Amino acid sequence: MTMTADCLSAFPRASLLAQPTPLERLDRLSQELDIDLWIKRDDLTGLSFGGNKTRQLEFYLGAALAAGADTILITGAVQSNFTRTAAAAASKLGLHAILQREERVPGMGTLYYSSGNIFLSDILGAESAGYPEGEDEAGADAALKARAEELRKAGREPYIIPLGLGHPPLGALGYVLGGAEVAAQIGGFDAAVVPSGSGATHAGFLTGVRRAGITAPVFGICVRRNAQLQKDRLEQVTDDLADLINIPRPFASGDIHTWDGALAPGYGRAGPTTRAALQRMARTEGILLDPVYSAKTLAGLLGLLDAGSICKGQKVLLLHTGGLPALFAYQAELGFGHGGGAS
Repeated sequence: MTMTADCLSAFPRASLLAQPTPLERLDRLSQELDIDLWIKRDDLTGLSFGGNKTRQLEFYLGAALAAGADTILITGAVQSNFTRTAAAAASKLGLHAILQREERVPGMGTLYYSSGNIFLSDILGAESAGYPEGEDEAGADAALKARAEELRKAGREPYIIPLGLGHPPLGALGYVLGGAEVAAQIGGFDAAVVPSGSGATHAGFLTGVRRAGITAPVFGICVRRNAQLQKDRLEQVTDDLADLINIPRPFASGDIHTWDGALAPGYGRAGPTTRAALQRMARTEGILLDPVYSAKTLAGLLGLLDAGSICKGQKVLLLHTGGLPALFAYQAELGFGHGGGAS
């Protein structure tokens, strides 16, 4: 057992990830960008189109099963990958899933409310409820607590997967292991680029690679809030994670890097740099990215390269966190033509 696995052995874990995900070199993009570019394919984790949330859910649902839960409750955006993957994991484990859909992205069309993750969650048999606010984590969590209390009175055993800060970051444990996994695969790198939203993936990955002895910078690309707000959030999540696994935090504050140059026009919206990054990966490497997380992450890598934060010739790791069902819900937003080739 590795040092990383040993520090997590006390936490119940549901078996959702069948095997390590692939690590691939992106040969054509490496040549174009004059870097040695590798991609960690966490879009291939399995469970209804895969994605990074599978790793996080192993620990949340491990805790749910250990508590004797029969129902899980989770909140997220209308096109949330987390809620869709939770619905799939619940089906696999024989649990009922209640998905709360927050209105985080105004002005979207009908496909946003019927396709992509919505459609898949319906196939998976999840129950859904709405929440009218998109920037009210405490309120969204409170609504889940109220619904859970109703379920308890009806004789059910609910388990809440919380959204806001102030809860043990069990999901980040999945990426403590994920960071160790990629370190074993790649050996080392000069820089890594990951998405940074709730902070669980970023915090866990940074902790995992540091515990594996990799000291290169890990850049978190902001997908929901600006760089300073995200850095403040990561300070708390990484502190809480270190407390949870009873270790000193293996890095200083200066080691938390956030970059928001691809955030505009905001969460769940694809600006020109995001759209260009999505198209470039598809037409250079044949790999699809999603418009909310992974395309912004590649846009961030390109921006960091332009700024000199990543240098020519360096070995760079890009974490692909999945989210591909959202492509179908974002057809109007992305604006690609129908069968017309290059645009």
